[in-house]
Amino acid sequence: MTFEPLMSTDEGGIEAMSALATEIVREHYDPILGTAQNDYMLEKFQSVNALREQLAHGYQYCFVRVGDRRVGFLAFYPKENCLYLSKFYLLRAERGKGYARQMLGFVCQKAQEVGLSAVELNVNKNNSAVFAYEKLGFERVRAEKIDIGAGYYMDDYVYRYTITDHGSEKRKLC
Repeated sequence: MTFEPLMSTDEGGIEAMSALATEIVREHYDPILGTAQNDYMLEKFQSVNALREQLAHGYQYCFVRVGDRRVGFLAFYPKENCLYLSKFYLLRAERGKGYARQMLGFVCQKAQEVGLSAVELNVNKNNSAVFAYEKLGFERVRAEKIDIGAGYYMDDYVYRYTITDHGSEKRKLC
C-alpha cells in the first residue's frame, strides 16, 4: 500500500479525488443520511471547489493505492493537540482486507512527524464504521451535533486514538 499526496496544483488529481469521494460517500452515506443531505455535504466538503479550499487551508489529502489502483483516500490536518482525521475512506470492495490498519499507521506517522500524540475523528452515530474504529483502538470521547447549514446537522461521535500508549497493541500500529 502506498499513499499518493494530492497537491493543490494538481487539477486532474483534485477532480479525481472529488469523483472518488463522491463514489464512496454516496454509496456509504445515502442510506444513513438520505440523498438530499448527502448531496449537500458532498458539495460542501468534497466538490472540486471544496477540495481546493481545504488544500489551501492546510488539509493534506492522499489517495490510498494498492498496486496501480486507487482504492481509497485520507485527509487530515493538525488541530489543537491532535491530528484531525477528516477523511478515512475505502471503496466497498476493498473493505475488510486489513487496509485500515495500514492507513492508520500512516496517519499516526504523520501525527508524530509534527509532534502530536493523538488522532481524532468524527463519525456519524449511525455509521457502521464506528465498530471498525473501535476495533482499531479508537476510544469514544464525546458526542457532538454540528450545524452545517441548510437545516442539516452532523450528529456525531468524536473518537480519539492515543499514539503514545506505551506497551499496548495501539502502539504497534504507529
